[in-house]
Amino acid sequence: MRRLVVVGHGMAATRLVEELVALGSSDEITVVGDEPGPAYNRILLSAVLEGSHAEEALTLRDTGWYAGHGVRLVGGTRVDELDRAGRQVVLADGSRLPYDHLVLATGANPTLPPMRGLVRRDGRLHERVHAFRSLADCRRLLEALPAARRAVVVGGGLLGLQVARALSVRGVLVEVVEGGDHLLRSQVGPRAGSVLQRSLTRLGTAVYLGARGVRLTEAGVVLDNGYVLETDLVVITAGGRPAASLARRAGLTVRRGVVVDDHLTSPDDPRVHAIGDCAEHEGRVSGFVPPAWEQASILARRLAGHDVCYSGARSVVRLRASDLDVAVLGDPEHEPGEVVEIANPVAGSHRKLVVREGRVVAASLVGDLSQVGLLTQHFDRGTVLGPREPGSLLLPDRPAAPRAIPDDAEVCACAGVSAARIRSCRTVEDARRTTRAGTGCGGCADVVRQLVATTERHPV
Repeated sequence: MRRLVVVGHGMAATRLVEELVALGSSDEITVVGDEPGPAYNRILLSAVLEGSHAEEALTLRDTGWYAGHGVRLVGGTRVDELDRAGRQVVLADGSRLPYDHLVLATGANPTLPPMRGLVRRDGRLHERVHAFRSLADCRRLLEALPAARRAVVVGGGLLGLQVARALSVRGVLVEVVEGGDHLLRSQVGPRAGSVLQRSLTRLGTAVYLGARGVRLTEAGVVLDNGYVLETDLVVITAGGRPAASLARRAGLTVRRGVVVDDHLTSPDDPRVHAIGDCAEHEGRVSGFVPPAWEQASILARRLAGHDVCYSGARSVVRLRASDLDVAVLGDPEHEPGEVVEIANPVAGSHRKLVVREGRVVAASLVGDLSQVGLLTQHFDRGTVLGPREPGSLLLPDRPAAPRAIPDDAEVCACAGVSAARIRSCRTVEDARRTTRAGTGCGGCADVVRQLVATTERHPV
């Protein structure tokens, strides 16, 4: 029996094990995670912070599921070294796990900006400073909220805006500090970023663009222009770096992340693979869940003997925050093609399509997501649009036609769920819970709702 060891117990690792189980794998599978407890949906951490979700709703698979499928789960344990010569994983307590194939799914570590005062002399974060990448981070921040009146969020990306809105919903006065010239600069252009900033301001959150925090003092966060932001909390959401130190020490090629080929295999060792945030494919690291799930699915099939390759992800990213709606398909700022753009800053909406050879190759939607489900379908399926359709797709409240979606159509690319499977569910929550459609990138959430709602036997 082949021994497979998975280092990491996050969303990518969980999806890999699920796929292997579904394929009837006979491998002896061991999963090692440094966090105690079951794997959870990191995308919804901000929902727990906001109070709209309970911790229990984040659980992906409990320990009983692993035991029931013959998978050994080693939780709350750190991996110290990879012994490639002996094909063993060395744990913190000195014990060793032999492997025939090794999968690295170690995720990413938060990065701290070059701001003095964030870390104390003993190496611990200042008590007012919080990272936000794990459930433990979320719990620590929740414990600090009762005594907090003001907060500074460092970073105006997706995670930063989610945390900012969650804290605002909790009654905290929030200020966002972003070093770039507009919000969400990795996903959208300046016009969309400007609309987003206006929306945040209307919701009571101040935004400082082109500004950097230089130090944390008793008075607050000192910006590079000398202005001081009084604060009780500082939340760092300014990005992460692939957790690749294990691979680097083991002599595997590491650039930004663990380098893998189209088989998601290290070029240095055919027995070592990497998926998710720690993996680098063709010079890119993703940092998002849908590509990680796609990599997990492809690697599972390869380990099961199928001849499939990974060619790069078509990502769909959704901002999950109350009263703040953003969806990004692909890379609308760099993908070549013809651009169709409609903006209404007064109403707080901006919609942009990039079309090439009659197909949607990228899009961004801010403020009005009424068309995101249909757009995601066109994007994923490479639909050739009609001559008038590119513009009409950006008009709000265009009626969708869920019954036109065939049963075998993949509604949710990240969860791999067909229209027929969604239609078989009794309620929207049942569909999301049993299929996970709409809980990953979120781009398919509206289609899920429409498909369930139009099932005659089970109206919602």
